[in-house]
Amino acid sequence: MLFARVATLAVLAASTHLYAQSALAVPGAPVAKDVPGAKALPNPDKIYKVVFSIGKPGPDANKVNPALLSVANYVNTLAKYGVPVEHRKIVVMFHHRGEGWDMILKNDAHRRLTEGQDNPNIEMIQKLHEAGVDFRVCGQLVVGRKVKPEDILPEIQTDLWAMTTIVDLQLDGYVHVAM
Repeated sequence: MLFARVATLAVLAASTHLYAQSALAVPGAPVAKDVPGAKALPNPDKIYKVVFSIGKPGPDANKVNPALLSVANYVNTLAKYGVPVEHRKIVVMFHHRGEGWDMILKNDAHRRLTEGQDNPNIEMIQKLHEAGVDFRVCGQLVVGRKVKPEDILPEIQTDLWAMTTIVDLQLDGYVHVAM
């Protein structure tokens, strides 16, 4: 009887530890709340291939872009339900025609552009990248805005054109989510 209790506690402790680890794929970021009786849950056996295209600035230039928080929420939720890193194929494509494109910039370049304002998105981009998220930026944005390659965050790859990247990823089975 005592052995059964100890074994049960050990299993619960291990599963709680795994839950805590998996829920923090992106530390400090949100995760979907549990919904009692929910039917559609992330499946650890599926490979999730998603390209998020971010083309809008956030409502507050001093805060992390809400689209990045949504991506972090998604990644954390997949992890929470046991989807392993190798089954999370997540790409973020930046393609701004208007304001807000500056989230791709290193802090020094961001400060020069915004009269001394720090880039509030850097830490979240780094955390997402550490969690396995692949970042891309539209080369047409880079050329059109005359962005120097050395001013772009090192976590972000420059592609020829967002349209080409998104289409190619969709042809490879990625689901496109526009934000």
